[in-house]
Amino acid sequence: MARHPGAGMKAVKASPFVVNVARLGRRPGALMPLQEQRSSPSRIGLDLMAIPPHAAVDLDLRVESVSEGVLVTGVVSAPTAGECARCLQPLTGDIEVELTELFAYPDSTTDATTDDEIGRVVDDSVDLEQAIVDAVGLALPLSPLCEPDCPGLCPDCGVALASAEPGHHHDKIDPRWAKLAEMAGPLGSQGTESNDDGER
Repeated sequence: MARHPGAGMKAVKASPFVVNVARLGRRPGALMPLQEQRSSPSRIGLDLMAIPPHAAVDLDLRVESVSEGVLVTGVVSAPTAGECARCLQPLTGDIEVELTELFAYPDSTTDATTDDEIGRVVDDSVDLEQAIVDAVGLALPLSPLCEPDCPGLCPDCGVALASAEPGHHHDKIDPRWAKLAEMAGPLGSQGTESNDDGER
């Protein structure tokens, strides 16, 4: 059975963060500066803060051929969006992360390792997406806050306490006394009625 050329070879997935490095030619010391803007293919980050899908991601990188592969170093920056961990108000900002990532050449000593965390040069290309995802995930706060002293939400009604009226609170009866309060209501009413009858 005839096979399509290249069948069975692992191909780099379609990603906006794929960079063609063919012109480096596996020549140690060959350098390719990369200053481009790419679009985030999906949400990148943590539950409460992330780079939104389709956001503009700025790459300011140095792509260099070394003996074992392609070394990518530089800075990646992008806008972020999320919500405050306490009051859930929308948050926006920016993030800047540094990349230092080695992608092993096929048949190199580094390529022979079983370490899944090492990237590979595939079809003369490197995919920076996972490196960016990892760097952004480490740089973002797990619990972002709109203000360092954000008071959060009212536990009773859910209103944001920062925008509530001063002294916002709810009168609550200790549940241990709530039943007695319910019983005291009718008894108090009966006592008042008796006093009214006696005065007549």
